[in-house]
Amino acid sequence: MKIRLIYLMTLIFSLVFLNSCQSKKQSNLETAQIDSTGIILVYQKLLNEPTLIQISKDIRVGKYFQFMDSVVGKYDSIVPYDLSEHLLVRNNPWIIDTLENTDYYRMMARDSFVYDQKQMIVLPKGSQLTIPDSLSACKLLEAFSNTEIDVNIPEYKLRIFQDSTLLYEFPVRVGQFRERYLKFGDRVTDLRTKTGKGSIVKHVKHPDFYNPVNGKRFYVTRRDDEKTTMMPQIPWIETEINNVRNGQMIHPTTNPKTLGKAYSNGCIGLGEADSWRVYYYAPLGTKLRIRYDLETYDEGMVISVLRDIYHLAN
Repeated sequence: MKIRLIYLMTLIFSLVFLNSCQSKKQSNLETAQIDSTGIILVYQKLLNEPTLIQISKDIRVGKYFQFMDSVVGKYDSIVPYDLSEHLLVRNNPWIIDTLENTDYYRMMARDSFVYDQKQMIVLPKGSQLTIPDSLSACKLLEAFSNTEIDVNIPEYKLRIFQDSTLLYEFPVRVGQFRERYLKFGDRVTDLRTKTGKGSIVKHVKHPDFYNPVNGKRFYVTRRDDEKTTMMPQIPWIETEINNVRNGQMIHPTTNPKTLGKAYSNGCIGLGEADSWRVYYYAPLGTKLRIRYDLETYDEGMVISVLRDIYHLAN
């Protein structure tokens, strides 16, 4: 009787916790609760042990998303929460570390020239992925809902906050202070990065690359060291600012010398390694704030005044 009571208390706690995740699979849990064998069945379903997946062959960057989608597709119908690629990778943080190390400049620092990043192995044969148990999944989903991306344009910084706690800070490049004709819009466009509040609305996992000025497609890039490589496969993140999708993306740059500058056509550019981490901390719906604050603070005191790159203070 005492053991059964412990199971019951655990079940009640688990159901309350899972409800906070707003799972679309709640109907499945309700069905399980009415089962005549009762508490132990539901207990096992909610607090199942993490599931290990053995990777049977090397997975390269070019096939990485296809593999991850296949894992999510297979296990989403089994677990009592909504499994996603972001949830799976955040439960296996070593994957982010591995993806970060496909950065061209990190490889060059190890005296390894990589012409085609898509051929690099990111999930080696024999490694394991862990499908999170229900409580771990709910904690991660809660973390997603409490995450905000913050960009301060004149500071050239992108920050990731969770529950108002700073997790990461990355250097970025922002839009130029000028107008320019862009073929994609077929008009003269103000290239300054737009400010406002919004969210992440789309991930482009297999981006095609076009010159926004002349509309021509390209496949290779010239690096800061004057070497030419294929464009890397790293997701681009589409934003919606003040309820408007204006094509302002968060995406990698293959030329990190441009970070800390007003250089882009309006998008927010990151280093390759940093782009992977930002992507996995920015699932769809993640809150976003892009601001133009010239004063930086520490403990309520102004510690620096930034250069007014867009001349907005005049």
